Amino acid sequence: MNQTSLADKVAIVTGGARGIGLAICQRLKADGARVAVWDINIDGCDVHHLGFAPDYVQQVDVSSLGSIEQAFANTVETLGRVDILVNNAGINGPIAPCWEYPVEAWERVLAVDLNSVFYGCRVAVPHMRKHGGGRIINVASVAGKEGVQFISGYSAAKAGVIAFTKAAAKELAKDNVLINCVAPAMVETELFAEMSAEHIQASKAKIPMGRFLQADEVGAMVSWIASPACSFTTGFTFDLTGGRATY
Repeated sequence: MNQTSLADKVAIVTGGARGIGLAICQRLKADGARVAVWDINIDGCDVHHLGFAPDYVQQVDVSSLGSIEQAFANTVETLGRVDILVNNAGINGPIAPCWEYPVEAWERVLAVDLNSVFYGCRVAVPHMRKHGGGRIINVASVAGKEGVQFISGYSAAKAGVIAFTKAAAKELAKDNVLINCVAPAMVETELFAEMSAEHIQASKAKIPMGRFLQADEVGAMVSWIASPACSFTTGFTFDLTGGRATY
């Protein structure tokens, strides 16, 4: 038996229409899973744009518990069950010193990057417990491990994701619902357009491998964590920083 196969598994990926989320969807699909793509913008979510045939596509505002509840119910109705949830959707927020960080932006970053993870787990965990288990992978960031200057909102949200994952994993350790994180360094995606050249270069300079993380590398890690091969690890934060954060 192939322990990394996801055959017969159903996966949800939030923010799955582009960037890291899309790469995760592509890898999960390649490894045999049926994939539900959740995103705030689902325009053009077809095989041509995604590079694979999605099994289900749903427009979702992950900062809204009601939106997640409805989307989860729709997904279960369409695909029968959910075995894997990847809480990936997120935004960067502004680059600013903490004393000038806009309050509205702070609230929005925490809503999208942290509250969404809680909402997703709150909805998915009872379903997974009822059906004998599941896998949840939360996409955090090295910023949540280190704290990065001028992106305090993003750093705080991602640190919250890591701590929430640890707590929830301990609560579910005997229920065969394994919850883990990945903590990527900066990935080359369209989000670079939201960042200054100085911020991008400063981030690259911190990576001992001297290059940025590629989205398909995140997909490979997430797929392995979601697979039966990862059977005795929960509450852990898997590093994807090219040697930057060796802890």
